[in-house]
Amino acid sequence: MTRNFFLFATILFCAGLEAQITQEIFESFKLQERRDVKYYIPEDYSPEKKYPLVVVLDGEYLFDQVVANSKFYSSFQGTPETIIVGVLQNENDLRWEDCAFEEDTGLPAEKGKLFFEFLGMELIPYLKTTYNTAPFSMFVGYDITANFGNYYLFKEKSLFNAFISISPYLAPEMENRVPARLSEINQQIFYHLIVGGEQNDSRNAILQMDKALKSIDKEGFNYHFDEYPTANEVSVVTYGIGKAWGSMFEIFKPITPKEYKENILTSEEPVYKYLEDKYNSIEELFGFRKEVELNDIMAIYAASRKKDDFESLKPLAELCKEEFPNTMLGFYFEGEYYEELGDGKKALRTFEKAFAMEEIDFLTKEMALEKMDALKADFGF
Repeated sequence: MTRNFFLFATILFCAGLEAQITQEIFESFKLQERRDVKYYIPEDYSPEKKYPLVVVLDGEYLFDQVVANSKFYSSFQGTPETIIVGVLQNENDLRWEDCAFEEDTGLPAEKGKLFFEFLGMELIPYLKTTYNTAPFSMFVGYDITANFGNYYLFKEKSLFNAFISISPYLAPEMENRVPARLSEINQQIFYHLIVGGEQNDSRNAILQMDKALKSIDKEGFNYHFDEYPTANEVSVVTYGIGKAWGSMFEIFKPITPKEYKENILTSEEPVYKYLEDKYNSIEELFGFRKEVELNDIMAIYAASRKKDDFESLKPLAELCKEEFPNTMLGFYFEGEYYEELGDGKKALRTFEKAFAMEEIDFLTKEMALEKMDALKADFGF
């Protein structure tokens, strides 16, 4: 059922893409060429928000699939909306010119150097000055274009924080150079390597690189490897992008039942600290403060009760007053905090305030009234 729903939703998104997509000619001074590019801007784009930027090579084949996944995950999985640019490279085999490398050194060929500068010094700056982009950016490529993305890792600071590399056609020594660089780079990097079941000259190099990447034990390096034995060199794209997209934005998603059980309930730190750290990490990585999800509030509340961590109720209550100011949440949680402290008067007054606010989720005025009646009975008010 879930798989069918995903397929149906993706088809719907693909069918409606044209309304948010524009295609234009980009005049490149670096390349001395006119290049076809596509842009996807979220339909509810607001200058008040920030959007991660995604650069997609092989735009004829990958762009629409990346856009569909972005729309699907932001609508149903809580990931951020993104701005996506696709560079078209199919005509006259431009992809092989743009991303060509020297066979003896493995470094970009002359046209590749210019294309490297075109992306980093023309196209991306244009988008950053035209739209309100977040500091988090992603590169998506396939085959020769996937290999090309690796070159950005070798700048002092990588232009991209995240890479989706699909069946990369690796340049010489890249299987050694990439792991070595990622072991040293002082930057948070997300790297998702995808391979299908095809048998070709690059496969051994890819698997060697995977082994080396898995051995990196370094804070700030997030690595995933997906192998799809039944996928051929074409279908691996469809197989891989969805899962990779979800893993790239895992931290941005609402707290899941698995996360609740394995991370929150097992932690020895105060429950509220988990929520605080999660949202601070999101802000540090994406450059903007995410609105706190009600789902996450309720997960932390449930964990506070389950672990008898009533001290977490106080900061959680203060957060709720800021994020959900017209609802019962903040004062109800604060009332429970005072109740656990044994301060009946403060608890009663606080539940009275909660009673006057709007109901939300499972909290009802009747529940606040029951708390008030119980306190009056217990403390003789």
